[in-house]
Amino acid sequence: MTVVSGLVRVMERAARKAGQRLRRDFGEVEHLQVSRKGPADFVSKADQASERTLWEELKAARPDWGFVLEEGGVIEGDPDRPRWIVDPLDGTTNFLHGIPHFAISIAAQEPRADGKGWGDVIAGIVYQPVTDESFWAERTRGAWLQDRRLRVSARRHLDESLVATGMPFAGRGDPAQWSAIYNAIGPEVAGIRRFGSAALDLAWVAAGRYEGFWESGLSPWDTAAGCLLVREAGGFVTDWRGRSLPICDGEVLAGNGTLHSRLHKIVAGALKA
Repeated sequence: MTVVSGLVRVMERAARKAGQRLRRDFGEVEHLQVSRKGPADFVSKADQASERTLWEELKAARPDWGFVLEEGGVIEGDPDRPRWIVDPLDGTTNFLHGIPHFAISIAAQEPRADGKGWGDVIAGIVYQPVTDESFWAERTRGAWLQDRRLRVSARRHLDESLVATGMPFAGRGDPAQWSAIYNAIGPEVAGIRRFGSAALDLAWVAAGRYEGFWESGLSPWDTAAGCLLVREAGGFVTDWRGRSLPICDGEVLAGNGTLHSRLHKIVAGALKA
């Protein structure tokens, strides 16, 4: 049984506290589906309440750390200390429609040694409140689901592989680029899934449920924890050009070693066509 560090315990305690509220609010959303007003305003408040809970818990535990919050923006802390990157509700559209597939994502990122910006993500957690699954990772200590060690899938053939993606919607993203990549990958794999939570998609790559994942136009709070999860589970995460950035968000391509390389070649070829 692994020994969980104090940092991970802080993150998990915050995620579980916010997740308890989200589970309760999710039950209310299902009832609001039939109301004339609809649940949109309620969900916005649920998102904000989750973020406030996470901020309070994390701030109490590490008072000198800064924050990057989806709703609240950047809150500066001690520049020599790490900062939190927080998504209080990844999969908001699912939540809004009563679909039980959403998560809380928290990551801790340290400053660069040269003082010029931000460096590696040192810990991360993706918590799925409905299933009570806690995917967490700490740099050099592996990736875990509760107390079970995670490894990326060992599959080596694309035609046996299940790949996840997020597609452009509501004017966001690049439909032409996405279509080119989809048309290139689709014929090569066993299936493509779009479940609506990038944080969980990356966690599921780390857990071996998916063999790969691609998406563009995301934000750091969507992927910071997930990138670390995949890497600590033995996988690779890069942008379209193959750069392994601390947080890949504008362009994300994840998979195990063999399949990441093949997917990268397919993506590169699709974007050149």
